[in-house]
Amino acid sequence: MPHIVTDNCQSCRFTDCVSHCPVECFHADDERLYIDPDVCVDCGACIPVCPVKAIYDVVDMPDDKEPWIAMNAERAKALPVIVAKQDPMPTAEARRAALGF
Repeated sequence: MPHIVTDNCQSCRFTDCVSHCPVECFHADDERLYIDPDVCVDCGACIPVCPVKAIYDVVDMPDDKEPWIAMNAERAKALPVIVAKQDPMPTAEARRAALGF
């Protein structure tokens, strides 16, 4: 099962996960990241480095995050690949604090 990025990434777009990924499965829009499930090798390297706990293995995610499986698959196909760590959004630290991390 692939990994997915959930709504915790919204308004953050920390990209620490990208620099730990052995393949190019991360895609981004102006607000957040997505994982392409067809490219993800299910290694889990991205999970512990996400500062807002936005990434889950599909088998371990809470039920309320299930809609993000389809959203990641759909959006990743339409967005550019992110291959290197980038600066987070200006709202990232405030979002992280609001999430309690």
